[in-house]
Amino acid sequence: MGIIYQIPSWLQRLVPHTLWRGDKQQHTVFLTFDDGPVPEVTPQVLDLLDQYDAKATFFQVGENVYRYPELAQEVLRRGHQIGNHTFNHLPGWRTDYSIYRLNCQLCDEVLERTLGNMWHNCHLFRPPHGRQTARQKRWLLRNGYRIVLWDVITHDYNTRYYTPDDIVRIVQRYTRNGSIILFHDSKKSAPNTLEALPRVLAWLREQGYTFATLD
Repeated sequence: MGIIYQIPSWLQRLVPHTLWRGDKQQHTVFLTFDDGPVPEVTPQVLDLLDQYDAKATFFQVGENVYRYPELAQEVLRRGHQIGNHTFNHLPGWRTDYSIYRLNCQLCDEVLERTLGNMWHNCHLFRPPHGRQTARQKRWLLRNGYRIVLWDVITHDYNTRYYTPDDIVRIVQRYTRNGSIILFHDSKKSAPNTLEALPRVLAWLREQGYTFATLD
């Protein structure tokens, strides 16, 4: 199949009960950031989003929230949304069902304890690497989680093969109404994310897109 930058509709249909893209009729995009919060990257991402009055959704790893609670709180203070990305960034297809389930619950518990009344828990969940077993997915759906994947993947985490210029080109070529765009606020992705993001934000603004959070 080759490298995928935009998830084709036929593939989305093979994975039902999953949000891949927002309202196709609205000239709106949904920026998402995975794997934070970390002090080396997340504050800079927040500052860049502020410069363009852009809101985003952060799928946070519970372990990082536990280590840096003030950063998770700052994400909400700046008007963004937070979702569950498991406590230890577990790859679902290599993780026992019971361990995966408990890891998701632990992430929620840490988020609730850290964020308290600041956080409106809409049960957004993104599986690490975008993959999980059918049994894991059934449990998430039964327990009210809203599983979110993406329409456009920037590959910002792959600094060996992708440059900031590549990231910008991917967004410019594949973004469309309702696109859920995947970035990362991790140390691994920082060289690409922090250089490409302001250019991406400027271009999206020039194209007339508005920014919204997932809920």
